[in-house]
Amino acid sequence: MKENKVSSQDLTQSRRDFIKKSAIAGMGASMLLNNPFPVFGQSNQANPTIPSKGYAAFDTSGELKPWTFERCPVGDNDVLIDIKYASICHSDIHQMKGHWGSQTYPQVPGHEIAGIVTAVGKNVSKFKVGDRAGVGCMVDSCMVCDSCKDGEEQFCDNGQTLFTYGAHDKKSPTGITQGGYSSNIVVREHFAVHIPDHLTLQEAAPLLCAGITTYSPLMKENFNAGDKVGVAGIGGLGHLAVKLAVSKGAEVYAFTTSPDKVEDIQSWGAKKVIVVDDTYSSMQACHKKLDYMICTIPYQFNATPYVACVKPYGNFTYVGMPEGFQINLSNIALAATRVNFNASLIGGIPETQEVVHYCADKGIKPEIQLISAEQINDAWKNVENKKARYRYVINAATF
Repeated sequence: MKENKVSSQDLTQSRRDFIKKSAIAGMGASMLLNNPFPVFGQSNQANPTIPSKGYAAFDTSGELKPWTFERCPVGDNDVLIDIKYASICHSDIHQMKGHWGSQTYPQVPGHEIAGIVTAVGKNVSKFKVGDRAGVGCMVDSCMVCDSCKDGEEQFCDNGQTLFTYGAHDKKSPTGITQGGYSSNIVVREHFAVHIPDHLTLQEAAPLLCAGITTYSPLMKENFNAGDKVGVAGIGGLGHLAVKLAVSKGAEVYAFTTSPDKVEDIQSWGAKKVIVVDDTYSSMQACHKKLDYMICTIPYQFNATPYVACVKPYGNFTYVGMPEGFQINLSNIALAATRVNFNASLIGGIPETQEVVHYCADKGIKPEIQLISAEQINDAWKNVENKKARYRYVINAATF
């Protein structure tokens, strides 16, 4: 039975109000606190660099090795986070192997980070020492352009989005940002999010990329309860997309090339699981049937049969980032479907905070496998071979 339908305009306005109120409430509560903990001094010159240790790539082989390095001092607007858990994203593998262009090494990957605040700069009002905090795909931006002020810092109009690892950073002693496969991280307070007490740190970590990357386009779609939503690619991102879409009342159709995932996917509430074979014959039953599809496949694939499952004038969102950032599309096939093909890139910080609270409140938890640092290289191979179930989370105490 379908729920009473609410207009897209009402849903969009309600969601915008939620984000604004959450941001204002979080800042206001922090400002009211009389922080008893010491803060760092006024200038970076007076502060020491922060020793850190982790696992880094040293070339395009994709093999990670232990590495000790220095992080920038804690600035006036920064927080220092003692990392407890960091999860593995397919993007880590793509970037370290140079699939997205040449890289600077050594480089520490990782942009799904959860830990505890251990120091704050003198201007910090959002966090205090002892707070549970998470860091996703960004650590800074210009903060003054329209996109940044609108909570879409990943699209900084001035091109100053500073991604969590591999981005040139004049403040970093290594010359680039270094990610979360490490013992700690220094980040501008705006780019850290609060992790509520009713969500474990290890379960929170995957939400900082996989969660927000799927949540953002799903929420923008504003589909109604009972609508048919397809999810293509059931890995780290896709399994969360299934859970999120089910939580919004969708009839979820999940597309996977792994038959052994069917039982898991059904347990998450999917209405139908389609095991895709080389001929795509199993997809014929879904031709022009879906109201919307989100695709998380992180490598080159034939998009045509997937797009054809969406109703004419429906939307298809691609969030995967394959090698070279490009996929092959048949323009005539796309035109024939009359489907609106689009892409999405993670999500802004207010929306990232929103997904963390949403998942905590709704009991939506990623399926995780805890590993030690010495298991990272094997875990990467499993991710590439589609053997991960479904997100590896590294215990940072083992670095």
